[in-house]
Amino acid sequence: MSDIPSTIRAESAGPERFHWEDSAELHKCADGGGLFHNLKVIRRGSVSELVRFVMSLPEDEQDDYAIQKDGDRTFRIGEIRALSRRADFPATDA
Repeated sequence: MSDIPSTIRAESAGPERFHWEDSAELHKCADGGGLFHNLKVIRRGSVSELVRFVMSLPEDEQDDYAIQKDGDRTFRIGEIRALSRRADFPATDA
């Protein structure tokens, strides 16, 4: 699923809900970013699970991680922290 709204007919459907259940991968930021960068997955899970995991780490270690949402984008620590503060952030996965 994608959080990007369609541009067909330039219709606005209002605020899109965030797809917390989408699959994602946790990457270590300092892993070099070389040819096999995408193979260096630390953990897989839903976006909400990985946000929760990163936020459970000591604050000085959180900067070392990024979440790659499948088919969408990469979230660095500033965005991960902002996601964890959203009103619609699930406390647990159902």
